[in-house]
Amino acid sequence: MRAFTEARSEDTPDELWLCEHPPVFTQGLAGKPEHVLEAGDIPIVATNRGGQVTYHGPGQVVAYPLVDMRRGGYFVKEYVYRIEEAVLRTLAHFGVTGHRVAGAPGIYVRLDDPFSHAALTGPRRDTFEGLGKIAALGIKVARHCTYHGVALNVAMDLQPFERINPCGYPGLRTVDLLKIGVPTTWNEAAAVLSHQLEALLSPKGTP
Repeated sequence: MRAFTEARSEDTPDELWLCEHPPVFTQGLAGKPEHVLEAGDIPIVATNRGGQVTYHGPGQVVAYPLVDMRRGGYFVKEYVYRIEEAVLRTLAHFGVTGHRVAGAPGIYVRLDDPFSHAALTGPRRDTFEGLGKIAALGIKVARHCTYHGVALNVAMDLQPFERINPCGYPGLRTVDLLKIGVPTTWNEAAAVLSHQLEALLSPKGTP
């Protein structure tokens, strides 16, 4: 991703990379060692994306949009919003209502009723009470071009998340589609997410 971004010109077409990583913890530029509680046999890789520590593993769709934001006509804040919107629409495809939490990038679901359309109220927005994180977001921008991206949990071993403070938040629950009652395949989730990302990140896309 870094080599692609450094080598691209104004005429280089944007790309979207989809993958499924072997078990790995990744630390962002702001990552603090104390947020890794017990890595065990899972390697820790330092990256140049934003954010704190997260986990990648089988059963998780990882999407890396390599986008020239000048061509798209938007800046970083809107870019992040569009990625989150793509995840929200992907979840909606499966009947799940996702939520944003102010100041905490990524997408969350209600643990008691992930299919409820009610807006978040009360302490949840500050404490994550009653919420589980289903998608993590971490990006890097160089010369107006993006890399790194978003990870959507589909059907994975969630235990490694208990070895860290996910995204730097102690006690934050992490869930996947299977755990909240949506059995689907990696391929189907990847197809839906990629379609939404392509639509929202294209120059003509509207959130």
